Amino acid sequence: MLIHPWDAAQDDDEWRSWLRTRDFGQIAVNGVDGAAPVLVPTHFLYDGATEVVLHLARPNPIWAALEANPVAVVSVHDDYAYIPTGWRDDSPENGVPTSYYASVQLVCQAEIVDDREGKAEILRHQLAHHQPDGDYGEVAADAGPYHKRLSAIRGLRLRVVDVRAKFKYDAHRPEVHERVAAGLAARGLPGDAAALSHQLRRTS
Repeated sequence: MLIHPWDAAQDDDEWRSWLRTRDFGQIAVNGVDGAAPVLVPTHFLYDGATEVVLHLARPNPIWAALEANPVAVVSVHDDYAYIPTGWRDDSPENGVPTSYYASVQLVCQAEIVDDREGKAEILRHQLAHHQPDGDYGEVAADAGPYHKRLSAIRGLRLRVVDVRAKFKYDAHRPEVHERVAAGLAARGLPGDAAALSHQLRRTS
């Protein structure tokens, strides 16, 4: 991901606070023996510092890819909007369109978890996050409603070794801010309000 200086996160707090409210993205892993990369859309749980945990079905093709090369990227993007030609130039015929978006990529070292207690622990953490009212029953390696199903999944612990964060909202072009902000506010498509909020926040 290309990150110009004006698109980079202002500090770690900016990307961490943004990612804290998001728990769905894609995991990317190199393909085996030159095959295409493996991309898996999934919910995940990030601890806000050093680790991402999740579980996936045992037949998932990601496992063979991780066993060959245990490096993965967790990629999350959101708050995106298409910016038409006329919003960044007085003339629609001369303007250059662009995309506004926020994106965080966590580069990780992967550890596959196959022991029953390890998988149950990951499942407990995920369920507690996604269902905080606790209505999911006991989660244990050898008891409760889930223990017989643990053999159908594998757990994944991803240790974060690098972070790439980008907030692309024309911070380097103050001459277009007012026009683009007006366009986003008037258009009102899904994503426009969030993109406008970032643009105003980063250019004020």
